[in-house]
Amino acid sequence: MGGYVLAIDQGTTSSRAIIFDKNMKVAGTGQKEFSQIYPRSGWVEHDPEEIWESVVTTIKQAIAKAGITAADIAAIGITNQRETVVVWERDSGKPIQNAIVWQDRRTANYCEKLKRQELERTFTRKTGLLLDPYFSGTKLSWMLANVKGARARAAKGELCFGTIDTFLIWRLTGGKSFVTDATNASRTLMFNIGTNEWDRDLLEILRVPSAMLPEVKDCAADFGTTDPAIFGAAVPILGVAGDQQAATIGQACFEPGMLKSTYGTGCFALLNTGTDMVRSKNRLLTTIAYRLDGETTYALEGSIFIAGAAVQWLRDGLKIIKNAADTGDLADKADPMQSVYLVPAFTGLGAPHWDPEARGAIFGMTRNTGPAEFARAALEAVCYQTRDLLDAMHKDWKSDGEDTVLRVDGGMVASDWTMQRLADLLDAPVDRPTILETTALGAAWLAGSRAGVWPDKAGFAAAWARDRRFEPLMDEKMRAAKLKGWRNAVKRTLSDA
Repeated sequence: MGGYVLAIDQGTTSSRAIIFDKNMKVAGTGQKEFSQIYPRSGWVEHDPEEIWESVVTTIKQAIAKAGITAADIAAIGITNQRETVVVWERDSGKPIQNAIVWQDRRTANYCEKLKRQELERTFTRKTGLLLDPYFSGTKLSWMLANVKGARARAAKGELCFGTIDTFLIWRLTGGKSFVTDATNASRTLMFNIGTNEWDRDLLEILRVPSAMLPEVKDCAADFGTTDPAIFGAAVPILGVAGDQQAATIGQACFEPGMLKSTYGTGCFALLNTGTDMVRSKNRLLTTIAYRLDGETTYALEGSIFIAGAAVQWLRDGLKIIKNAADTGDLADKADPMQSVYLVPAFTGLGAPHWDPEARGAIFGMTRNTGPAEFARAALEAVCYQTRDLLDAMHKDWKSDGEDTVLRVDGGMVASDWTMQRLADLLDAPVDRPTILETTALGAAWLAGSRAGVWPDKAGFAAAWARDRRFEPLMDEKMRAAKLKGWRNAVKRTLSDA
């Protein structure tokens, strides 16, 4: 085998495959979008078969562009949209219905019911998570209750549950591997992050049969070997991590106190807390950053549901831009005298508010408000929400924030305007790496290091390189005024306002 490593990056709106060479440089890529299904208001689904087809297609594209064969690939790493739920038949591999996506809010009432039963503290103590429709457990419970015969079949061991990584591994290995990794398991509301095992008490509350759950492995482990019939060679799958944890690894945030934020469909900030499981008092999540060689490293996470999706809304909903890349230039033309705020609660508000019933709102419009002001408000909303997360993290981590440096990645960070405004509103430096494909890079490193073709953790961290640092330039009076306006807008948007 050659020294190439394949990263499968299965995201919320598209699937990507990236082949890296032995020097960790991109050799070939493939990408394909797939359908977003909205059966009802607040419901979001994906067709698992379409996801599978998109993954196979993009891998073949990447192999062709790299000019190699599957036999030249030393290992595969997988990273995926987290919390999205798939249930399929163990015998046939056929899904019993569409996947329920992490953005889906159909279980909001069920979450409220569990809260009224005073069970949120139990879930938080064991999983580090809050009772919100965002997470996998209530989605799975809904599916078992609403697909005819599903719960009885699951109890008999006839059905398999998985997040997208598990489903892909099952398909790639021809049904021989039924596994996941600790990071994906930690997002299900069913995995005890202290004991590192599926929790019987939580499974009982959610009425989920343990027979349908996959084996949980380290992030760098033997997850099985691909069926040679798919790509022409048997390739080992040696690395798996949920997308945000993979980005944390790809940003080489291996030391406690290091912080990254990814700007894709949503925005997710993770703060490495080492082996300490820090319990948030500010509505953040305690989660597993990664598990290597049996040792668990934890993180504090803040989740923002709408980031790049707000730019998509400008393009597809309002049709005021043709390309996402146009947003920064348009925002730069906005009237500085107008204070327009977009609170993008299209699917509720995530951390630190956790209000699934909140809905999007715009404040401060005048007769002169136009596309430029909407563009600026959409980009600034991402920056404001990040500031809310960092403020909460500093309280939990007992940091004054003066030493904060934020490493960023994701599609939105290519915009210099957005990154400068982010630094301005955070009042902290923002570092953009030379390699922006950090999510795929993290998954590839897990696999490549396990295969022995890439460097160890220390060597990988030493290779991390910065493209540009954005220093805050906004004066404190303007920053304070803008943050005050944002907090007022959020307060007026909350469902109990």
